[in-house]
Amino acid sequence: MAKDGWTEGTDNSAETSGDLVDEPSAVQLVYRPQPADTRAGLRVRDRVKRTKLVLRGVLLVLGVGFWLITIDVVSTGLLLFVVLWMWGYPRLHVAYIQRIIGWQGEYHATVSAAGITCHSDYSTLVQKWSVYQGYRETAHHFVLLSRDPNIMWLEVLPKRGVHEAEDLDRLRAILDQHTTRV
Repeated sequence: MAKDGWTEGTDNSAETSGDLVDEPSAVQLVYRPQPADTRAGLRVRDRVKRTKLVLRGVLLVLGVGFWLITIDVVSTGLLLFVVLWMWGYPRLHVAYIQRIIGWQGEYHATVSAAGITCHSDYSTLVQKWSVYQGYRETAHHFVLLSRDPNIMWLEVLPKRGVHEAEDLDRLRAILDQHTTRV
């Protein structure tokens, strides 16, 4: 049933990020997600949460302690497994996330007073500022962290996605205005 140009059911026509946000102060980013972006986001999340770093340290100390007490082939193999797992798991996690987001092509993100709108060839995601607890700036990224206790949601905005240098200052100002630095 059509009402005012809208139809009930599924509408497969995607709106562009420009259709959703018409503010002149909005900052546009265009980028293709790379594994370095995901790695930076996960690294920031781990530093903010700190639990993963503590658990890795405790696991390593326990593994080395167990190995020093027993020193046999099984404990040596177990210690090597733990060390390889601690080294390899973050890389496997990044590869998994990259498989999920990488195939969607180029992303067009619009950051405005209303929130963040991220549009790809296959989806459009609109997020209000209330979703985020804050952000952290790294050398090459702005990483926004969700409010949930486990920080399951990250938004990584690569600085390479902005068109002009002054857009970085405008982006930083928008982020400072609507969320806090963590």
